[in-house]
Amino acid sequence: MDMKERMSGNEAVSYAIKQINPDVMPAFPITPSTEIPQMISTYIANGEIDTEFIPVESEHSAMSAAIGAQAAGARSLTATSSAGLALMWEELLLAASNRLPLVLALVNRTLSGPININCDHSDGMGARDTGWIQIYAENNQEAYDNFIQAYPIAEHEGVHLPVMICQDGFITSHAVENIELLDDKKVKKFVGEYKPEEYLLNPGNPVAVGPYSVSNYAMEAKKNQEIALENSKAVILEVAKNFKKISGRSYGLFEEYKTKDADYIMLIMGSAAGTAKQAVSELRAKGMKVGVLKLRVFRPFPAEEIAEALKGCKTVAIMDRCESYNGNGGPLGSEVTSALFRNKVMIETVNYIYGLAGRDFTVDEAKAIFKELEEQDVSGRKVEQYKYIGLRT
Repeated sequence: MDMKERMSGNEAVSYAIKQINPDVMPAFPITPSTEIPQMISTYIANGEIDTEFIPVESEHSAMSAAIGAQAAGARSLTATSSAGLALMWEELLLAASNRLPLVLALVNRTLSGPININCDHSDGMGARDTGWIQIYAENNQEAYDNFIQAYPIAEHEGVHLPVMICQDGFITSHAVENIELLDDKKVKKFVGEYKPEEYLLNPGNPVAVGPYSVSNYAMEAKKNQEIALENSKAVILEVAKNFKKISGRSYGLFEEYKTKDADYIMLIMGSAAGTAKQAVSELRAKGMKVGVLKLRVFRPFPAEEIAEALKGCKTVAIMDRCESYNGNGGPLGSEVTSALFRNKVMIETVNYIYGLAGRDFTVDEAKAIFKELEEQDVSGRKVEQYKYIGLRT
């Protein structure tokens, strides 16, 4: 039966992995994701699951081994953070282009330099164009729920793409929260057994994985990969609909919090969405029409859906926990404004950079952003369109 528990985000993801009982997990430790392979290896040592754990010499090797296992017909996964994801870079592209439905637990941590072990989204955003589906969590419950939904999304016949399940390092990965765990049998039935159609260890149907592709075929392969990513939108929503039936918890491409009549909306991703929601509740109590759009699915990017959700507001604050170093804003700043323009939604936008390398983002700062948007609207005074929040002076 379902049960209520107290767990950190890393514990919650590890428990989801235990319930799924995948075939192979290669991994290499890196803060703040180290606890996940540590906990899985403990489950294995205690005889609670029969996953084959492979200690490897680097994160590059971890993803290489996961790719090899998945290509051979095994359900595989790994976990990493920050520089570990960067070291996997070449292999991330191979996993996606080979259409291998493996899963990665990414505990978001800033990429060096300077060296820092705290949270921002520079690792996940750095991998945004590798062809992986990316799903972000606000809290521990969502990290657990997202991971359970990952394999049904990845393994769907219309998708066959790898999935990154992302949570904020230390903020959710190590903080303990109340959580509701599903019954083991429910999870096993929901996820099901992996039954690949084509795999290397099938002598009756030989296949090649990762062969050299000449120019006459490579472009078509990339287009098919893009089509699969687009297909995953509908699959993500269908899996979420089925997940609600066993959990009672609803998920979509994003969550809208008090946005229906909002004049000013903050678009944000990850754990800071909770901070933004608190600011909205306090400002609503004072009569200010504000709301939050929390982006859950970053890849595939729900451009049309976001434009539709934002078209009724006056101004949107686009919050990036990552710097693109393009002199013009962050990744979300670029993607959201492009989505609005292409869908002919001509509202004001302001791109804010916040929380880099673990810098706090407070309720007061969120409230100040909303008031700045209102001042811009009422007075006509333009605010700086690309600015950092919380910089020391």
